[in-house]
Amino acid sequence: MGHFHDLANDLRQPTRDLRKAIPETWGGFAALHHSAMADGALPARIKELIALVVAVVEHCDGCVAYHARAAAAAGATEAEVAEALGVALLMNGGPASVWGPRAFAAFQEFAEPADG
Repeated sequence: MGHFHDLANDLRQPTRDLRKAIPETWGGFAALHHSAMADGALPARIKELIALVVAVVEHCDGCVAYHARAAAAAGATEAEVAEALGVALLMNGGPASVWGPRAFAAFQEFAEPADG
């Protein structure tokens, strides 16, 4: 698969364990996520790009993996991801020059055809 697929898979069981330990809290977070990421004035694709930029600025590897995957699934293009990451670079400077390429690689990994 690839690094970011592995990262998302590695987080799967600990996430399930925590969700089981705090079901009401996790349920609230899940409802917030669903509401915030649903199509509205902004399509989900754009919201995933925003989330990916925030993941870069916050240096969150799991968030990069999850939102790169979701951006690919929502139909974001490589050009859209690149431009969004340019905004992260503008707003976060040096750290985004490290995390932005990671996010770009994650998107490319998830956007890659399954047989590719």
